Formats: sequence, C-alpha cells, structure tokens
Amino acid sequence: MKYLLNFALFIMLTFSVTAQNNSNELIAMNAKANVGIFKFKTEIIDYGTIKQNSDGQRFFTFKNIGQSPILISKAKASCGCTVASIPNEPIMPGETAKIGVKYATNRIGSFSKSITLISNANTATKVIKIKGKVIKLQI
Repeated sequence: MKYLLNFALFIMLTFSVTAQNNSNELIAMNAKANVGIFKFKTEIIDYGTIKQNSDGQRFFTFKNIGQSPILISKAKASCGCTVASIPNEPIMPGETAKIGVKYATNRIGSFSKSITLISNANTATKVIKIKGKVIKLQI
C-alpha cells in the first residue's frame, strides 16, 4: 500500500511539473512574439570580381517584420578591412532600413568577411557576410 501511495504521489508531481514547464514555454513564446524580427533581402553580398581601388561600398537592406522596434547597438566586422555603418534610430515594425558595408578594395585577392550585428531583435546576434575577389588594376 505504501508503494502505491508513493507511486501515485510521484505521478501527480510529474504532471504538475510538466504543466508548469508548458506554461513557462507559452509565456516565453508570447514574449518572443513581441520583438523585432530581421528579414534581409540577402544575408550575403557577393561583390563578384572587382578591380583594385574600386568602390567597396555596399548595402544590406532589411525589413523589421516583428512586433517591436529593432535597435542595433553594434556592428563588428571580422577584420579591420571592413567597416559597417548601422542606423542610429530604431527601426519600427514594418519599416525598411540599410546597413552600409565598406570593404578596403586596395587588397588584392579573394575575400570573405563577416559582420556581426548585436541588437534587441529575436536573434540578438545576427551574422551577415560579404565576399568577392579584387584583381590588380592594369595600368
């Protein structure tokens, strides 16, 4: 009889803990639904083959398809040859914005660089990339 009561108590505790976990998951999902969400046109910009010292400026375009404003606090490039510029103002739900990226095209050869965005969006850390090949300018 003692074992039967212990078993019944164990089953009841298991169900109550499972119900609590499910409730916490629903709360977390609802909280996440009230955030900004990045939707990039492309997450990789391919410069293709470009000439040395040509224009290295490109733009990533994205839309906030979430429920809350997105504020990008930082953009960190994988090396000093790449500089990213981010919007200073929050990007409101439904708005489109651009992130500027400038690669130093004085460097000859293939390149593949990443830019890590830190924000309050559903994906707090987002990585976007550039790639291409710089060929020597023929004089």
